[in-house]
Amino acid sequence: MKTISSYPLFGYQLQAGKLIASTSQSTGNSPLFMQNSVPYYTTNPLLLLMVIIGVGGVLASILSSAIKVANEWERLVVLRLGKFLALKGPGLIFIIPIIDTIPYRIDTRVITASFQAEKTLTKDTVPVDVDAVLFWKVVDPKKAALDVADYKSAISWASQTALRDVIGKTMLSDMLEGREKISKDLQKIIDERTESWGINVISVEVKDVLIPSALEDAMSMQAQAERERQARVILGDSERQVAEKFGEAAKTYINNPVALHLRAMNMLYEGLKDNATIVIVPSTAVETMQLGGLAGMTALTMGLGQEKSEIRKQEGIQSMRDVVEPNGTKLIANP
Repeated sequence: MKTISSYPLFGYQLQAGKLIASTSQSTGNSPLFMQNSVPYYTTNPLLLLMVIIGVGGVLASILSSAIKVANEWERLVVLRLGKFLALKGPGLIFIIPIIDTIPYRIDTRVITASFQAEKTLTKDTVPVDVDAVLFWKVVDPKKAALDVADYKSAISWASQTALRDVIGKTMLSDMLEGREKISKDLQKIIDERTESWGINVISVEVKDVLIPSALEDAMSMQAQAERERQARVILGDSERQVAEKFGEAAKTYINNPVALHLRAMNMLYEGLKDNATIVIVPSTAVETMQLGGLAGMTALTMGLGQEKSEIRKQEGIQSMRDVVEPNGTKLIANP
């Protein structure tokens, strides 16, 4: 049989494009060849294993790219040869590798995003910094994926521009007092801008409004002055009411001299008992109270003074009953 090459290759010879297994038995110097046609890979287990592993890897790669899993809150946008095919999910999804692609995974849960406007002038030309929070969700994943390049960035920019527009149309006082109105206006404006992108704005909350420190001090002084004015007004109104009550009491005392006399006696007694033993009373008031002139007034004062002295003396004696002298005897005072 004609061979292409007669050089053995690891116990094989190449003949007519095939590897021929050859065995040699030496009887002196005369080799004996036995030829048998056997496929090469069947006699080499290592090569066969490498082929199996390669084919298995290719099949696993194709299978992994064909099977996708979407979470409960996710929707997958499937494109076939660049054209929109369908929205799939949640669960297990099968696609055709290379032909089908999934460029977007759309999250349909409620998403929060914070945004702010710095050094923005209000309607009365006051620079303010405003922080707000936006709550939104995707209601149409197809529009969110196909009608806008990056819907999250688009929402952020739309929110900031809407906030600046609202601040420029609002007075500072209204902004500080009416945050709910600003939040509703922002929600309406942002929702109108993002509706065509398949996005629904749930709510907008204004977190904080920062004003310049100088203006904050001026507003604090204004508020303090306003509180002082209100306090003075309340005090004046209280005095007016007290004067009215005094007028009513005077009318009562005019028609009832006995009531006036008893009230004067009570006032004098309370003053002498609580404060001091000497009270200066006009002589006309003494005559009105019929206390017997200056002598009667003096006697009343002295009587009250002696009463207080007796009370103090009794208290001093009571405190001395428990004092022990150095020799062990007690001081006992006569009551």
